[in-house]
Amino acid sequence: MENTTGTIRLGSENFEFPIIEGTEGEKALDTRTLRAKSGCITFDEGYGNTGSCISDITFINGEKGILRHRGYAIEELAKHSSFLETAMLVIYGSLPQKSCLSAFRKQVRESASIHTGMHSHFDGFPTSAHPMAILSSMLNSLGAYYPKMSSNNREQDLAYFDETAALLISKVRTIAAMTYRMKMGLSFVHPAEKRYTENFLHMMFSEPYSEYDDKHGAGKALDLFLMLHADHEQNCSTSTVRMVASGGANLFASVSAGVCALWGPSHGGANMAVIKMLEEIHAAGDDGSKFIEAAKKGEAKLMGFGHRVYKNYDPRAKILGKSAEGILSSIGMNDPLLDIARKLEQAALEDEYFVSRKLYPNVDFYSGIILKAIGIPVEMFTVMFAIGRMPGWIANWKEIAENPKSRIHRPRQIYSGETQRDYVQLVDR
Repeated sequence: MENTTGTIRLGSENFEFPIIEGTEGEKALDTRTLRAKSGCITFDEGYGNTGSCISDITFINGEKGILRHRGYAIEELAKHSSFLETAMLVIYGSLPQKSCLSAFRKQVRESASIHTGMHSHFDGFPTSAHPMAILSSMLNSLGAYYPKMSSNNREQDLAYFDETAALLISKVRTIAAMTYRMKMGLSFVHPAEKRYTENFLHMMFSEPYSEYDDKHGAGKALDLFLMLHADHEQNCSTSTVRMVASGGANLFASVSAGVCALWGPSHGGANMAVIKMLEEIHAAGDDGSKFIEAAKKGEAKLMGFGHRVYKNYDPRAKILGKSAEGILSSIGMNDPLLDIARKLEQAALEDEYFVSRKLYPNVDFYSGIILKAIGIPVEMFTVMFAIGRMPGWIANWKEIAENPKSRIHRPRQIYSGETQRDYVQLVDR
């Protein structure tokens, strides 16, 4: 990285700071010594203009609609790669050789089963419990069954990193499937000798004497969905994983915290909001036309369009949009919500109001449609996001853990409360 300097002027004093430049030309003013030099801190609510780390994993250029993992364009990965191969790329930094990928797939396949001692954990949750609450709890509990991998001793946790990474990527989908079946009052289905997404669908939907039959390419569509969610730079959940990891926490605890951060409707719950919007439009007897006009007048909120980072078309949405078209055609599903979605999509791509404001359909819009078509219940949507994001969380934990200069994350604040007050005895209040 090339280093130059920049100047901050406070009153009559100038303060020099290094300018860090990334490999893609991004520049940042390194203000780590600002408080020591000047007594001031920077204020950036929500960290929207703050670089919290230097990372080698993912590059995003929102203005140009670029997303690359370790230098590889998401379009190329979507065309040629798979979820598990992309997971290895994200975690380890390079595309794996055939033998390494085969070994990783084998390790993931053989790690699918959950210790029988954990089966009873599900009994402790009411059937009304949200799947994300269960997933976070179960991932954290999982570490208790692997004490060597969850020691909170950095050197030891890194020594078992490869096994832990494969284990989490494998078991997160098993826990998800078990959560669904528990809530439905169904018996658990054991993992089978199947590929990653096919095994997940088998554990979700198979019944005694009636194994799930993927006739319409649901497994392939789901693999693409997971791959497109594998990592997305320093979003809310990923930065949460890094913050928890910075305190020395093990990988199980860190990804469990990531699940909690992902849960919110402004992050992982956005695809659920898309389906809710479509249901409300349908319940109002509208085919989408009235809603579009209301949205243009500011009277309705259009969910699944636009993105905080992308000021161009979300590249993942372009890819997933084509996949949605293919799987819906294959299934031949006659769902009025999907017809409404197509109308909204057409308006967003053609109507000058939406085009001029760059309100393109984002990945949440299409992912909600695909998951619904596959048969995934709406309350499981965010769980599916968590399964896909697991490699990115793992990779970011690894960057923190392997950095000998890593510091605990501890943001500053601007205090706006009362100044010093004297204690008043209870009888005098």
